[in-house]
Amino acid sequence: MPADPRRIKELFAAAIDLPDAPARQALLNRECTDDADLRHRLEALLRAHDQPQPALDQPLAAVAPPEGPTDAPAERGAEQVEMLLAGKYKLIERIGEGGMGSVWMAQQQEPVKRMVAVKLIKSGDDSKAILARFEAERQALALMDHPNIARVLDGGTTGEVEGGG
Repeated sequence: MPADPRRIKELFAAAIDLPDAPARQALLNRECTDDADLRHRLEALLRAHDQPQPALDQPLAAVAPPEGPTDAPAERGAEQVEMLLAGKYKLIERIGEGGMGSVWMAQQQEPVKRMVAVKLIKSGDDSKAILARFEAERQALALMDHPNIARVLDGGTTGEVEGGG
C-alpha cells in the first residue's frame, strides 16, 4: 500500500526540525519500521532538502536569449516555440530559467486542453545526480498542496529532452 501523503508531510516536517542526521535516522527507524516505501520516500525528500542548493530554493533567472549558436534543446528558445512534447504539450513561451533547465508555458493538448508549465532539463544535464535531484523535486511538489505551489500533472522523458509538467 502506498505511503499516505499526509503522513509523509508530517514525518518530513518533524525530521527537518531535528538537529542532526543521527536524530533523523532514529526518527525514521522508529516511524518506518514496517514501511519500506514510507522510509524510501522520506529519505529521498531529506536528501533533496540537504543539497547545498535545494532545487525548490533556486530562483528562476531572467529569461535572456542564449549567446552564440547552440544545439541544447532547453537553450534554443525560439526554435522550440510550437514544439510538441510527448505528443501532448505544445510549447508556447519560455517563462524562466534556473540551474537545471528552463520552464515553459505550454498548452496541454490531451486528455484535456489547458495551460500548464513544463520544465525542461538542459541538454547534457542528464547525469544520474541531476535526474535524481529532478525526481526529488517532482516528488516534493507532488506531496505539497497549496494554491501558490505548482501541482505535478505529469513527468517523463522524450528522445530529445527531459521534462516534467
